[in-house]
Amino acid sequence: MTVIDEIVVTRKIFDRFSREFLDHLDVDVALVGGGPANMVAAHYLAKAGKKVVLFERKLAPGGGMWGGGMNFPVIVIQEAALPIMNEFGIKVEGSNDGYYTADSVECVAKLLAKSIDSGARVFNSMTVQDVMIRDDDNKVSGVVINWTGVDITKMHVDPLTIRAKFVVDGTGHPCEVCNVVAKKAGRLRTPSGKVEGERSMWAEVGEETTVNNTVEIYPGLYVAGMAANGVMGAPRMGPIFGGMLLSGKKVAEMILQKLGA
Repeated sequence: MTVIDEIVVTRKIFDRFSREFLDHLDVDVALVGGGPANMVAAHYLAKAGKKVVLFERKLAPGGGMWGGGMNFPVIVIQEAALPIMNEFGIKVEGSNDGYYTADSVECVAKLLAKSIDSGARVFNSMTVQDVMIRDDDNKVSGVVINWTGVDITKMHVDPLTIRAKFVVDGTGHPCEVCNVVAKKAGRLRTPSGKVEGERSMWAEVGEETTVNNTVEIYPGLYVAGMAANGVMGAPRMGPIFGGMLLSGKKVAEMILQKLGA
């Protein structure tokens, strides 16, 4: 029988984490928020051979997808997003009315697993507090991170930094990164130059605008998923997630084009 030494266990955890964290201090893309859009983006970016890191402030990535509609673990997908569902191996139940359903827990599990299998590195329980911007190019060039526990307890603990060629704000309704950039760096590419704030629910419009609003909102900073609607002042859409998935694929394609992939 193997003898378990707690100090060896501790060393194994610290050694592996240190190695993997150090390997992701300088990346192609830093994704902020572990919702469905960013998990899809992580998969396509990593699949293309780019170094990708995703920071999720909570213990479990997945965003609002976990709860389906009002904690019924079912989501709705429209036909346009079915190829992405197939890519991730997610089972879909269809009908003749154009609405498709999927198990929300299966969706999160497979989106996350596929993105990791493709080569993306996910760090949970880490909060992005700020961004790096240099005066010479006035471009977002990285993120400033801290442990979520530090953020919650408001301890004065200095953060660390991750350099990235591009950053994606996928923080959902709060648009956290965009709010930081608007406050500290100047105008976003929105009508007011600031975060417009999401409108009330209108799924038909919200699904389309989620994709349309997936843009480079500030040099080096892209916005995806519900954050795209929040920053542009478009409607929310509830437990219909096709637009989220399509937004994640779109932002990956836009960044890959910039990276020359």
